[in-house]
Amino acid sequence: MSQQILVVDDDPHIRQLLVFALGKAGFVTHEAGDGEAALEAVAAARPDLIVLDINLPRMNGLDVCRRVRADGDTPILFLSSRDDEIDRVLGIELGADDYVVKPFSPREIVARVTAILRRTQARPAPPQPQAAAIVRGRLSLDPEGWSATWSGQEAALTVTEFSILSTLAATPSKVFTRDAIIDRLRGPGFAVTDRTIDSHIRNLRGKFAKLGGHDVVETRAGVGYRLGPCLGADASA
Repeated sequence: MSQQILVVDDDPHIRQLLVFALGKAGFVTHEAGDGEAALEAVAAARPDLIVLDINLPRMNGLDVCRRVRADGDTPILFLSSRDDEIDRVLGIELGADDYVVKPFSPREIVARVTAILRRTQARPAPPQPQAAAIVRGRLSLDPEGWSATWSGQEAALTVTEFSILSTLAATPSKVFTRDAIIDRLRGPGFAVTDRTIDSHIRNLRGKFAKLGGHDVVETRAGVGYRLGPCLGADASA
């Protein structure tokens, strides 16, 4: 079955260009011209990926992304009419998988869509389920319940954030490169790139810092990340 792509942009000309290019590449396409219509299309079509303009009428693309991320991990490729670093960083922190600035080549969009879907659908053997909780200092992870707590307080993590933390916690002495983390996460429901790992780590740190956990993840400069001591001390890394 052909993969389905939802193209969301308030410019009919841009939608026409992308629909033509994606259709020529073998994708089934759907269109929406504003944020509210985009959410309706997501509910009706259940697309495999969303090409989403940030500057939309009625509801902007960042708000659409928040709503989509609240319900699942559908890959999102953001489009923007300006190279605004704040929008780009915020979009990635919300869970976008890539970001393209207008004007762009339809061929580039097709290539990026294909690359994201290829990563999403890679299916290596999943890790063995762990029956017991993983405990380190004040951090406790329940892999079967997909929950994380700090000193008994639950941290509201996304699926991707929990999976990254579980990867680090499973081998706490190991420093994981970004590529190694991506390899662990590849599979159905995940669309993670080396461009977004840092953002997910930053989100993890922020959520645990609010609970008093400033040393959950350590950075090894030039290498990657590993689990911290999880004792509640201020992290300097």
